[in-house]
Amino acid sequence: MDDDPGTLLRLLSYNIQSGLTTYKYSQYLTRSWKHLVPVPSRMTNLDGIAQVLAGYDLVGLQEVDAGSLRSGFVNQVKYLADAAGFEHVFNQANRKIGMISQHGNALLSRLRPDAIAEHKLPGLIPGRGVLEIRFGSGSDALHVLILHLALGRRGRLQQIGFLTELARDYHHVILMGDLNSRSDSPEMAVLLENIRLSEPTPGLRTFPSWQPDRQLDHILVSPSITVERVEVLDCAFSDHLPLAMQVRLPDAVRLPWAIPQSAVAPAPPDAAGPQAAPVLRQPAVQDIQ
Repeated sequence: MDDDPGTLLRLLSYNIQSGLTTYKYSQYLTRSWKHLVPVPSRMTNLDGIAQVLAGYDLVGLQEVDAGSLRSGFVNQVKYLADAAGFEHVFNQANRKIGMISQHGNALLSRLRPDAIAEHKLPGLIPGRGVLEIRFGSGSDALHVLILHLALGRRGRLQQIGFLTELARDYHHVILMGDLNSRSDSPEMAVLLENIRLSEPTPGLRTFPSWQPDRQLDHILVSPSITVERVEVLDCAFSDHLPLAMQVRLPDAVRLPWAIPQSAVAPAPPDAAGPQAAPVLRQPAVQDIQ
């Protein structure tokens, strides 16, 4: 096997519930007010989450707040990127409720993407989307999709239809997020078949975090991508547990750090803080290929 570390990628998918911890179902009601106003425990949890994220190369977040009343106007995406040392960051705020909430998905990456596209997912209730990230170009580009699917099966099937049209012709795909589906659900079978993806270790329990009994969070990969390790992390900073995976990419997919460090020019002295890749707006399906 090729031992080139440039082909290895450490992945993490995490629904962080905007930095709120939940310990039992009744708290969804009794502590629902915490979803509307800032509370000190959020910042403590974010610091703990940042320590977890620091061990990974590419992180997909769901239910992260991009800066609103409930987060104390802290952009949680940037806060986590700064604290965990990620240079490249992008957020997709899908559900904006005035000043109260900026709810959505986010990418944190140690690699600079070649392109990022935002897509709105169809559904009866608006407010869900998918971030599409491309590393490289042409047929051997790596496409990463970060998403959060609907609660209802009908809505999920609509959204899977959209994802099929988006990604069915890609050769190297990593799809990660809160899919609100069990591994053995009919909609998961449709998703895996239509985009030719696999789930190496189905049935890992990620929800609820205090007593996990089902897998709602998934990382799915194309057959060209070798999975070396999968694990659920025991981190109770949310109502979900984070899902981690280490993969080995095919030789045709070359990541930036596969270039010898001596060949990489040092960053200018004043370069600091997270950066974003070029953003492709709708229509993004054609542009990102």
